[in-house]
Amino acid sequence: MPGYTAPSIHYRKPSCRNALNLSWFAVKWGSWKILAHYSVTFMELSLALAQIDTHVGALDENLERMTSAAREARKLGADLVVFPELVLTGYPPEDLLHKPLFLDQLAQTELQLHKNLGAIGIDAVYGSVRRDAQGLLNAGVVVQNGTATGFIGKRRLPNYGVFDELRYFVPAKTIRIFPYKGFPFGITICEDIWHPGGPLPKLTRAGASFILHLNASPYHVGKQLEREAVARERVMECGLPLLYVNLVGGQDELVFDGGSFAINADGRIAQREPLMKESIALVRLQRQPGGPVQFINGPVTPVPDHAAEIYQALCLGIRDYVTKNRFKGVVLGLSGGIDSALTLVICADALGSDRVEALMMPSPFTSQDSLEDAAEGAGRMGVTLNTVAITPLFESFRTQLAPLFAGLKEDVTEENIQPRIRATLLMALSNKKGSLLVTTGNKSEVSVGYATLYGDMAGGFSVLKDLLKETVYLLARERNRWAEEQGLPPPIPQRILEKPPTAELKLNQKDTDSLPPYPVLDRILELYVEQEKGLDEIIARGIDRDTALRVIALVDRNEYKRRQSPPGVRVTRRAFGKDRRYPITNGFKVS
Repeated sequence: MPGYTAPSIHYRKPSCRNALNLSWFAVKWGSWKILAHYSVTFMELSLALAQIDTHVGALDENLERMTSAAREARKLGADLVVFPELVLTGYPPEDLLHKPLFLDQLAQTELQLHKNLGAIGIDAVYGSVRRDAQGLLNAGVVVQNGTATGFIGKRRLPNYGVFDELRYFVPAKTIRIFPYKGFPFGITICEDIWHPGGPLPKLTRAGASFILHLNASPYHVGKQLEREAVARERVMECGLPLLYVNLVGGQDELVFDGGSFAINADGRIAQREPLMKESIALVRLQRQPGGPVQFINGPVTPVPDHAAEIYQALCLGIRDYVTKNRFKGVVLGLSGGIDSALTLVICADALGSDRVEALMMPSPFTSQDSLEDAAEGAGRMGVTLNTVAITPLFESFRTQLAPLFAGLKEDVTEENIQPRIRATLLMALSNKKGSLLVTTGNKSEVSVGYATLYGDMAGGFSVLKDLLKETVYLLARERNRWAEEQGLPPPIPQRILEKPPTAELKLNQKDTDSLPPYPVLDRILELYVEQEKGLDEIIARGIDRDTALRVIALVDRNEYKRRQSPPGVRVTRRAFGKDRRYPITNGFKVS
């Protein structure tokens, strides 16, 4: 099923290598036909793309991973192995680049990498940092016969969205061609190809026969096809084939999704590696004497559909966050609702059921349906579920606060006490067992503040943070369908999918008591948060003015809550966090 499985590296090797093409032809001479043959020798170069998952700052660990990948590439028959952007430091290294000690250790680690490559007998191109007279460069480094023979810096430095490379690097001003076994090549890095013109036409004029393009390109929905469309435009502009090698893995809220590919000068994809998985694959370049260089066709892995792509990204994001931060597993509160049910399934798919523990914490307002649905969902996934009733604790809080609240009506204060009690219990379990507390809120709720600060927002990581409620339902239904296609029971009980969403913090509560219906709310949030549309533009899309104003006010008012929320997997272009940075104290109002 499309959920993330155990970490694996996929090695791909084409089935044949033809350096000699024999063609028969007939020559008519008088009444005789003479059968003859001729030979055309093709020049070939064997490359390996190393789509690997490295760990920011873990230099020794990354060295070992790169060395292992280089060894496998050599076994496949590669002359040259190509790694992603800033692969040795991990991406983004952020303010580690301001630490002289880190840069010193990086330099020593690179020397060891070069020795390892020489001992293996393979050349390499990889992403690291270098310094020139102007400052630090985000660089591509070339190693031949165990020695660094040159480097080139990234020319365009992104400084938007999740990127702030101008904080650390200076843009390179030069281009360079690297001669190699009769196939001179140029190196570009990530943002270098996202704009017309740029270095590629210059590399063509300078004599490059192909381009190695190093990337740490983070994921959002539909990103792979965007990358390929941009690469297609560039190669058709410059007339050179391009090998696009991308990082894979989770880093805080970012997911790097791999999907490395080889594209020929006519814009045709010759080979594509899988998304969300490590892959070491052989890619062959060929040139007939006097003809152009092109990639030989290899496996082209299909791009997953919308739901499968998002689901795999969520699994990869939580798996790497837990693993790289060395948590034993995860713990989460299970309520019997859709958000916690989907979170549990994703965590179990990503980590294994034995590393997931759930806690049901019923209050006086928890329904029997919720108790049953939570137990059934945990049972279907094989996840340990414990129950601690919070009613005695809730009543104790009410008793202690009664003198302070004398003469005041009950309101949302009493509702919020319940999730704050639950957070205390969950954090205790997290501390005691060394597991990460995963929160279960979604983007719709976080956007409008329909969540309790220091309550259900408390935790170390949020799996659904960038998913609107309608997307939560989509993924839940799809996950059930994937299970049924394999003859397995659907992990999320049908009743969870059908019942009206409710926080169950007071009697007969429904989310629609406080919010517009989720299809309406999500449409407003998509326009206002993700697309930055104004009020008039939102109304022009058929949204009621008063409803739009109400939702916009809630979004703006709750920036202080979001600032205190845990990181979560980014799957859209505009996630809360690095993508969207608004002031908490903000006098601008939409009207």
